[in-house]
Amino acid sequence: MNKKSLISITDYSKEDIFKILDLAEEFQNNPKHEKLLENFVIASLFFEPSTRTRLSFESAIQKLGGKVVGFSEASNSSVAKGESLKDTILTVSNYSDLIIMRHPIEGSARYACDITSTPIINAGDGANQHPTQCLLDLYSIRKTQGTLENLNLYIVGDLKYGRTVHSLLMAMSDFNPTFNFVSPVQLRIPQEYKNFLNDKGLDFYEHDQLDENIKYADIIYVTRVQRERFSDPVEYEKVKNTYVLKNKMLENTKDNLKVLHPLPRVNEIDTDVDDNPKAYYFQQAENGVYARMALICHILGIK
Repeated sequence: MNKKSLISITDYSKEDIFKILDLAEEFQNNPKHEKLLENFVIASLFFEPSTRTRLSFESAIQKLGGKVVGFSEASNSSVAKGESLKDTILTVSNYSDLIIMRHPIEGSARYACDITSTPIINAGDGANQHPTQCLLDLYSIRKTQGTLENLNLYIVGDLKYGRTVHSLLMAMSDFNPTFNFVSPVQLRIPQEYKNFLNDKGLDFYEHDQLDENIKYADIIYVTRVQRERFSDPVEYEKVKNTYVLKNKMLENTKDNLKVLHPLPRVNEIDTDVDDNPKAYYFQQAENGVYARMALICHILGIK
């Protein structure tokens, strides 16, 4: 694999992650950024819809003086004419110094990485992983907690298909967390990730209710139930509103608690939470720009 690429969060060591988080902090603290990318063209290939990930990447590139080419959905590309992923990647590699790619099929980013020498950033491949969301999540956690070590995390919602959850779980496993997984039976964390945590000797607990035990949480990480991952709409309807976090549920929680959400939100966090100082999901989205600025510079060897 091209070592400069980021396909899975496990491609990067703790040292790499800390370098990126420190650089993200540097970018956030110094709003007047150098035009570090003014000689670079970066391709943004989104084969499925995205708002925050795509726009935060494009914002990051433009803040650093770079140029963006690409498309925001497959229907705007030659994929709509039947072009293969291989041909798309090999062609776009001729036009760009780095490719950012979101695709609905698991393993697609790894495949793209294997066929080109142009670095690839996985911006989400199906229900598999979302490593750049993981970096901004880690940045948000460290920024609000002052550490990544020994935290009590409640992860709520769609844990089966939630690629943000899968990446975060793997990254946080290096920092001795306690995981509490809250989900309907149909959406529990896949066995492969339980095996991963068992091999690491980490504590985790599964719950089917979002109960008063959240008073012990340092982080509550809420995810939506993803309609697009269900082939049967009836099954989606059964679980879509299983958990709704409301403001009154945060009354007896820890002072340092922060509520995170990778967004978009549907019904799983009530809007009455938004004005609570423990709500951090919109700041978390902002942090995505700094984390992605740092990642791009890291991959291109600029900083």
